[in-house]
Order: sequence, then structure tokens, then C-alpha cells
Amino acid sequence: MALLAGAAAFSGTGAATLNGDELATVSAARRSLAGMWELAQHIDGHFLPYYLFMHVWVKAGMAELWLRLPSALAIGVAAWLLADLGRRLHSTRAGVIAAGVFAILPSVSYFGAFARSYAFAAAAVVLSFWALHRAVERPGAAGRWVLYGVAVALVCSTHLFAVLVLPAHLALARRGALPRVFAALAVGCVPAAVLGLIGYGERHAISWIPQRGPEVWLKFPKMAAGTTAFGVVLFTLALAGAVLLWRVAGAAAARSAAAEAAAVHEATDRSAVREAAGRPWVFALLGWLVLPPLLLLAVSHLVTPVYVDRYLFVTAPALALLAGLAVAALPRFHVVAGTALVVLGCVLSFPDHVDIREENGRFENIPWALRVIKAEPEDAIVYGQSQLRTGFDYYADSLMPVDVLRSGDEPSPDGFGHPERSDVSAALEGRERVWVVWRGSKKSGLEGDGIPRVGEVERAGFELSLAKHSADLPGLTVALFTRK
Repeated sequence: MALLAGAAAFSGTGAATLNGDELATVSAARRSLAGMWELAQHIDGHFLPYYLFMHVWVKAGMAELWLRLPSALAIGVAAWLLADLGRRLHSTRAGVIAAGVFAILPSVSYFGAFARSYAFAAAAVVLSFWALHRAVERPGAAGRWVLYGVAVALVCSTHLFAVLVLPAHLALARRGALPRVFAALAVGCVPAAVLGLIGYGERHAISWIPQRGPEVWLKFPKMAAGTTAFGVVLFTLALAGAVLLWRVAGAAAARSAAAEAAAVHEATDRSAVREAAGRPWVFALLGWLVLPPLLLLAVSHLVTPVYVDRYLFVTAPALALLAGLAVAALPRFHVVAGTALVVLGCVLSFPDHVDIREENGRFENIPWALRVIKAEPEDAIVYGQSQLRTGFDYYADSLMPVDVLRSGDEPSPDGFGHPERSDVSAALEGRERVWVVWRGSKKSGLEGDGIPRVGEVERAGFELSLAKHSADLPGLTVALFTRK
């Protein structure tokens, strides 16, 4: 199942082109250690652990496949742990079905082919629940608690908002293990405290996020699964899985009480007690699924707007696991039902899988923009957002217009933009044609004051000759301006 999930994720790495977030990873990873530390003090400080990893990783290459391979491997690890967690909670078939459902989700293919830390965060979250199950199973084994603490630290280090799943762990803090759970959480959350303080100081970097309301929960099935129809099916099954797990745990508790009263064999009694511990897992799994969006929206209203769908990818394994438990609990035909669920998921999510594997699957199609630009000698190019230069430098393999505003080869030490000349008119002197590229629609750049560089080019004596947009929003717009 790990190989299946990893392969499904990796299958999307070679089609869709890198988007702005992934190019930010490229920009950060290429810097020196001192440069990354300088960047972390101004923007993306909470991504510093991931950037440090990628700094080492990119020494072996900068190809798209190589940049995205770590995320695909993380998805494979998540599926492996998810399968074993399902086995521990119910049965091998539950784990296999859960991992199979997880593997075919479009969201898994998207983030498993994405050069950011979201797949790492999902794997760390699954590891934390898996490690906690082992620790609670044998509370006296100190090594298991150490592993759990390490897993919590990984959750906190992979993505700041992945920590929103951790309150769900408290549902498993039974009386005997309560001190150990709190101790491991306290130590493991040290990175979260540090990165949280850094992130709070850099909240200006996410000022673009709008305030959201409860209506976002209607889109939550699509967000977690990456597809609407199959997402709704899975959420229905997830609720059914929680109910079935609750009933099975109740029946196990009754058997445990009967076994104790009858003083049956000690091994039988221990097995029943382990099964009876399932009811806290109902709350833990439901918390894993619903607490992150609830808490993220609360943070948005109490602190600063932070609700972005991709921050909640860590809930996808919980959705798959609960659905797998529901199907595995069927008294008969669970193999057929599990196979049917995976096939149904493939059918319902097929269009979404196709979309995310297209060249424009990340909505910033720089190779398309390069094909639109038909450069003539002495043509100039101006970027509406200077950070776009990273992508054009990455993909350009032919004659490009002269980058007349470039004032250095290195990106800004405090961000992902590039130092530029401010005297646009002087930079364009003697040019007859200038290409302007910006992130967003044609309207966003050509009307009002949306893209300042567009207005500066027009004031330098140029008029619009053509403009093309790359389809899906936000997308890219390529415009050609000619001298009046």
C-alpha cells in the first residue's frame, strides 16, 4: 500500500509545472545557510526545517521530479503507517482499505507531487497517532514514549498548523498514561512554540489571506479528498465508521467485564481490554478530522486570517482511515466492498486526477507563458511581481527578452522577490516592444492600479498590443506593449 500511494503521488510530478509556492522552495533551498537564516527572520520562518532539508536535497539536482520526490516518499510513509494503524485499531483489512482509499485521493496526488512540506506534515501526523497507539498499548515501555515525543516534534516542525491535530491526542490520555502523554506533548511541542512565535512576527506575509466564515465547511469534503463527490461519500462513511467503532468498542468492553468476572485466561482478558480501549479512539479520529478546520477558523477570527485549504491536508488520512474502518466492519463482503469503494473513488475522482496532472495543474503555467512570448531582438521583459523571475529563470531554455529591470542575480535576502531598478522609463529607453508578465487575470493588471508595473510601462510611452491569460485563476497573464 505504501508503494501504491507513493507511486500514485509520484505519477503527478512530471506533468504540472512548478507554481509560486514551489518556486519559493527553490529560491530558499538554493541559498546558503546564512541566507536561509536571514530569510527566516523576515518570511516563511516556520518553513525553515523543510527548507534546511531541501537545501541538502537539491545538491543532487534541481529537476522537477527530484524536487517533488521527497513529498511522494512522504506519502508512501503515511500510507504504510496508516495501514498498520488500521490493523491495530480493527484489522488488517481495515488498514489495507484505508491505505487504498488514501492512495487514490486527488489531494494525495496533488500534495504528493508538490515541493512543499504538506505531505511531510501528513506523514508526521499519522506517525504521531501510530506512535501514541503503541505507547498507550504498553505504557511502561519508555522507548515508545520517546518515539511518540519525536513524532510530535516532527508534526510541529513540518507545518505550523499541523499542530491543530494534537488536541485530538488528549482523547487517548487514559488515567495511567496521562502524565506521560502530557510530558511527551510538552517536549515535542517546543518546536511549535518557537516556530509559532516566529510565524506570529511574520504574519504580514500572509496578509493576502481573506477572512473566512463557517461557509468554508461546506467545501471541506473537497478540500480533504481533492474531489467533491467522492469526498461526500467518504465523509458519510467516516461518520458510519465512527459509529461502528463505538459499538464494537462497547461490545468489547462488555466482553472484558464478563471475562474478568469469570476469571478466564489472562491472555484473553488482556485482548478484550485492548479492544475496549477503542472508544477513546472514536473521539481521537473524529478530532483528527474536524478539529483542524474548526481551530484554524477560530485562529482566523481571534488572531489573524489564516484559513487556507491546503493547511488542512493533514485531515486526509483520518478521512481515509474512518472510511476504511466502516467498510472493514461489514460482517460480510468486506473485501468486495473495499474493492468497490476504491473503484468508485477512481471513477468519481478521475476528472480531478486529470486536472492536477495537466501542465497548468498548479495554476501558474510558466512554460505556457514562454511559448506565448515571441521575442524579437532587443525586446524587453518586465515582471509584474518580481518573484516571477525565479520561475522564468528556472524554465527558460531559449532566447528571452532582455530583463531590463534586473539589478542583480541573487534574490532579495528578506523575501522571494529580486532587486530591481525603479526607473522604468529609463530602463525602457530605446526599446520598441516590451513584454509584461504578471500573476492574475488580464483585468487585474490592465484596469485600475492592480499591477503598478503595467502603469509604469504605459507611462513610459507604450500601449497594449495583445494580452493572453493562462485560463484557470489566478494564472498568468502575458501582455505585449509597443511604443506609441
